[in-house]
Amino acid sequence: MKKKHLKALLMIVLSLALTLTACSGKRQGESTESQITIGIPQDVEDSLDPHKAVAAGTEEVFFNMFEGLVKPDSDGNLNPAVASDYKVSEDEKIYTFTLREGVKFHDGSLVTVEDVKYSIERCADTSEGGPLVAAFSNIVSVNATDDKTIEIVLAEPDADFLASMDTAIIPASNTTPESVAIGTGPYKFVSHAPQESFVMEKFDEYWGEAAHIDKVTLKVCANTDSIVMNLNGGSIDMFSRLTATQVSQLNNNFEVLEGTMNLVQALYLNNGVEPFNNEKVRQALCYAIDKQYILDMTSDGHGTPVGTSMFPAFGKYYMPELADYYTKDVEKAKALLKEAGYPEGFSFTIKVPSNYTPHIETTQVIAEELKAINVDAKIELIEWETWLSDVYSGRKFEGTVIGLDASSLTASSMLLRFNSDSSKNFINYSNPEYDAAYARAVGTTNQEERTAAFKECQQILTETAANVYIQDMAEFVAINKKYAGYEFYPLYVQDYSKLYIVGEE
Repeated sequence: MKKKHLKALLMIVLSLALTLTACSGKRQGESTESQITIGIPQDVEDSLDPHKAVAAGTEEVFFNMFEGLVKPDSDGNLNPAVASDYKVSEDEKIYTFTLREGVKFHDGSLVTVEDVKYSIERCADTSEGGPLVAAFSNIVSVNATDDKTIEIVLAEPDADFLASMDTAIIPASNTTPESVAIGTGPYKFVSHAPQESFVMEKFDEYWGEAAHIDKVTLKVCANTDSIVMNLNGGSIDMFSRLTATQVSQLNNNFEVLEGTMNLVQALYLNNGVEPFNNEKVRQALCYAIDKQYILDMTSDGHGTPVGTSMFPAFGKYYMPELADYYTKDVEKAKALLKEAGYPEGFSFTIKVPSNYTPHIETTQVIAEELKAINVDAKIELIEWETWLSDVYSGRKFEGTVIGLDASSLTASSMLLRFNSDSSKNFINYSNPEYDAAYARAVGTTNQEERTAAFKECQQILTETAANVYIQDMAEFVAINKKYAGYEFYPLYVQDYSKLYIVGEE
């Protein structure tokens, strides 16, 4: 072949190669792995142990890595997960689960009845001061009746027990769950750079519907001022729980979705310290604020005012009328302070996590409103880890603005934390009438009686002004238009497995 013909042939082959490369959408040497970078306001806890996670932000990430015998969907239904089906005895004291065939852990091993028995008994253990899952204090025994059946026997009937069966199933062989994360979810753990990033990748042997995106990188954006810059600059593709102001600053590359956060935001008061051990002082603060004004100032009116520790997704348990129990009345607030022995007002400190702009903005509005009754609310911004250790665990605070969520769609998941002896009662609320009402609620299987007792609990929290309740906050999610599939849940979770790249579905 002549040189000029050979040269022409090589040029044609090269041209075809370049054309095929361009059509593939990938440059030579570029990874074909699909990925997304999602901003999160706080780092995942140091421990990777799903049974000991405290922060809601950690639990919503773990939702993608760990699963229980059942798992909630975006409609609030509890669907079989590690279990393929279940049945409940007529007296509601025996729950029997059949394990799904072929479910694998992220290390490739099959889930066994021994793993399930271990996981449940671990969370029911009281040797460290109480069970890791409150509902498990009712468990009498966990029995493997054969190689695919688990029977859980309760001391007392519990109509809501099934909801607690979303507790993570982990391998009995994993002796270091705090540092080695092994679950059954659609994503598996890859790496964690503290205060920087948390990386997961698709689990190819997942039993259910596979995740659509291969790699999810969670980037810690603790500096709230940089969130919009990171979004517009392209270093993150998605961020949940933006403020209305942040949304207005986004460029046209993003779609903004609106839902609710499914939590109760409030000025939580330490009932165990002065002056908040005085009910009249707490009531005065409730009369001093205007919920709708706070919503208008912080989120352009979006959000749902609440008056107790329950949010709308709870349906039959939710009491919208309690949102109007206290309406702004400055003179009444001043009169209550005078009766309580504080005619000239007082000062106190509100500790707020510095990585949550919505809570900071809410606190600023509250502080301004309280000036009208001569109450000086000083704002102290603290790091999230400090909030967990000092406020939540140490109970060393006077007031804090935060949102409390539910681990499951059961009334007890919201209301247990106000029982006098609850380890989660970080506000030190103590009320014998409340304790009695709560005991009646969890002690009956009659749904009408149960609902009535839980509503009585809420009424007591409102009347005694356990806290200054504000709202179930609006949730604005910004997601780059390259991606779709985001779903809101009636719980505080993020389901990354539903996300996909537009044009690839």
